[in-house]
Amino acid sequence: MKFRFNSHYNTIAAYVVLVFAFCLALVAVVFRFSALMAYVHRLFKVIAPITWGIVIAYLSTPLLTFFEKYLKKWINRKKEHNKLIRVISIFLCMSILILSIVGIVYAVIPEIISSMKNIFTLLPDYLSNLQQYLTNRFNSFIQDNPELGEKLTNCFTSLQDMLLGLADEYSPKLDSLLDKEGVVANVTSSAYAFLITLKDFCLGLFVSVYLLYSKELFLAQIKKVVHALFSKRHCELIFRIASRTNYTFMHFFSGKAVDSLIIGMLCFIILTIMKMPYVLLISILVGVTNMLPFFGPIIGAVPSGLLILLSEPDRTLAFVIFIILLQQFDGNILGPKILGNSLGLSPFWIMFAIFLGGGMFNFLGMVAFVPLFAVLYAFFRDSVNQRLSKKHLPVGSEAYMSPGMITRENPKPVPAEKPADTKKQTEDKPHDTTDSKGN
Repeated sequence: MKFRFNSHYNTIAAYVVLVFAFCLALVAVVFRFSALMAYVHRLFKVIAPITWGIVIAYLSTPLLTFFEKYLKKWINRKKEHNKLIRVISIFLCMSILILSIVGIVYAVIPEIISSMKNIFTLLPDYLSNLQQYLTNRFNSFIQDNPELGEKLTNCFTSLQDMLLGLADEYSPKLDSLLDKEGVVANVTSSAYAFLITLKDFCLGLFVSVYLLYSKELFLAQIKKVVHALFSKRHCELIFRIASRTNYTFMHFFSGKAVDSLIIGMLCFIILTIMKMPYVLLISILVGVTNMLPFFGPIIGAVPSGLLILLSEPDRTLAFVIFIILLQQFDGNILGPKILGNSLGLSPFWIMFAIFLGGGMFNFLGMVAFVPLFAVLYAFFRDSVNQRLSKKHLPVGSEAYMSPGMITRENPKPVPAEKPADTKKQTEDKPHDTTDSKGN
C-alpha cells in the first residue's frame, strides 16, 4: 500500500508542532526563567565583541560618509582609488574615536571628579551660607508665620543631614580615584571585569573596521538572504521597516549628538564669561542630558541650578535665566535646523518612551527607546491610516474630535439622535376641542 501525503493534513500537523513548541517554550520561560536568563546573559557575553563592533560601525557610518565625500574631491574618482579613500576614511574615524576616549579619560573625568570632591568638601559651608541667605531673605515672612517657618527649618535640616551623609559616604571614594595608588587599587579590585570590558571593546574596534570596510558587501548578503527566504511582498515590507528604522535612528543619534555638543560648548563658553562655578561639570551635565528630547534640558538644569544655589545663591536667578534662554534657542532654532521633525512624536509619547526605557535600561534606555518607539508608532499609525483609507474614512485625527459617528457617505461626524422631548411635543401638538362623543 502506497502512503500518500495530504497537503491539508500536513498543514494541520505543522501548526500542531508549532503550537506544541510554543507551549514548551512558554513553560520553559515561566518555570526556568532564571536559568534562561543566565543562558541569555552568557550568550550576550560571548557575542559582546560583535555587538560592540556593530554599534561602533553603525554610529561611525555618518562620519565615514562625510570623510569619503570630501576625500573624493581631492583624489581621482577612479575605481581603484575607492579602496584607498575607504581606508583613509576608516583611519580618520577610528583616530577621532580613540582620541576622544583618551581625552575624556585623561582630561574630562579627572576634572569632574575634582569638582565633585570640592563640592563634598565645601558642602557644610555651602549649606550654612544657603541657610543664612534664606533666613535674611525671608526673615519677615518667617516671623509672621512661625509655624510654617519651623516646618521649613526642619525640612532644611533633614535635607542638610541627607546631603552631608552622602558627602561622608562618597568623599573617600573620590579621594581614592584622584590618588594614583587609589586608582591602582580600584582597578585591581575589579581587574577582571575591567579587562573583560576592555578586551571586548578592543575586539569590537577591529570588528567595526571590517564592517565599515565591506559594509556594502554585508548589506548585499543580508538582502540576498531576505530575498531567498521571503516572498516579494514580505521583502518589500522588511526593507521598508529597515529603511525607516535606519533613517529614524541615524538622524536622531547623529543630530542629537551634534546638537548636544553645540549646546554643551555654548554653555561652557557663556558660563565661563559669566564666571560661574563648576563650569565644566555643569556644561557636561547640560550637554549629556540634552540627548533626551523635550525633558532632557529640564533634567540637566535642575541639579545644575541646585549646585549654583548651594555655592553662590545670589547668582542662581542669572543661571536660571541663561538656561531658559539657551534651551529656547535649542528648541526653536538649533534643534529644528539640525533634526527637523525626524521623530514625529508628541511630547506625551516622548515622555512615555523615556519613562519606559529608563525603567528598563536606565539612561541608555531613555535615549534608545525614543527613536525605537518613534518607529513603532509610525508603523502603527500607517497601519491605522491604511485601514481607514480602505473604509473610505478620513485619516486626520481632527475629523474624530467632534462627538458622533463617522460614516463612509458622510465623513463629517454625525451627531447621535437626542431623545425626543415629550413635553415640547405635547405643547406643539394642536389641541382637539371635541370630546369623545364628537360634541
